Amino acid sequence: MLILYHHGSSVCAAKVRLALAEKNLPWEGRYIDILKGEQFTPEFRKLNPKAVVPVLIDGDKIVTESTVINEYLEERFPEPTIFPKDAHQRAKMRVWTKAVDESLHPACAALTFITSHRHTIAKLGAEKMKEFLESTPTISVTPTWKAQKRAFVEQGFDAPGAHEMIRLYDYYMRKMDDDLATGPWLVGDTFTAADMALIPYVNRLDMLGLAGLWEGGRMPRLTDWWRRVKERPSFKPQIIDWIPESLTNDLRTYGPKNWPEVSRIVGIAA
Repeated sequence: MLILYHHGSSVCAAKVRLALAEKNLPWEGRYIDILKGEQFTPEFRKLNPKAVVPVLIDGDKIVTESTVINEYLEERFPEPTIFPKDAHQRAKMRVWTKAVDESLHPACAALTFITSHRHTIAKLGAEKMKEFLESTPTISVTPTWKAQKRAFVEQGFDAPGAHEMIRLYDYYMRKMDDDLATGPWLVGDTFTAADMALIPYVNRLDMLGLAGLWEGGRMPRLTDWWRRVKERPSFKPQIIDWIPESLTNDLRTYGPKNWPEVSRIVGIAA
């Protein structure tokens, strides 16, 4: 039995859950509450020194990094496939998964902490909040993530690099809209790991009340793609249903309050 260490807030864990569902693979979950700091325990850091989810256990094998986990699942259980059959389309898929890991994920982490998670963590109290921030490994999401996370939590939109991260997020949404000109999915006619990689990041914006980035005719192809995504049988049970009610409430409460500032930063007229 495959075992997945995950959390409802983790966009990376979400794309692995999607892959497991689309490949019809049974799995057993180990829930790690990353907003309470459970990823920082010595036991979990033996599995992943970066102190992040997801982690996949397959027998005596440990696999980390969500994109690598999905590649592993595809090689280990090749049918049904979540990769395009054409070599060039597989290359296009990997360009997207690479972009998610290198650029979009740090942007999502920044935006989420700036708009919502900083308020969720504050509920822990001053001492627990300090412990949470200090427990982040020096090298985690990025080599500078520990210091950046503290700045995003403490300073919000005024943190160094905050505006650039939000513009970067918007850039990749516009790039998705451009690539969707070639078909209903990111690499053509087939739903693949590229779509699975992006779904949690678009969902994060949606839950934060920031869908105005693509709605209202700004990104019509992305709007249509998002409608198709939400109609897939895997979407609700693997994305929405795993997000704790308290976190959902925080995202939907705090996120929309930031739309005026986000829209201003990306240049959407009021």
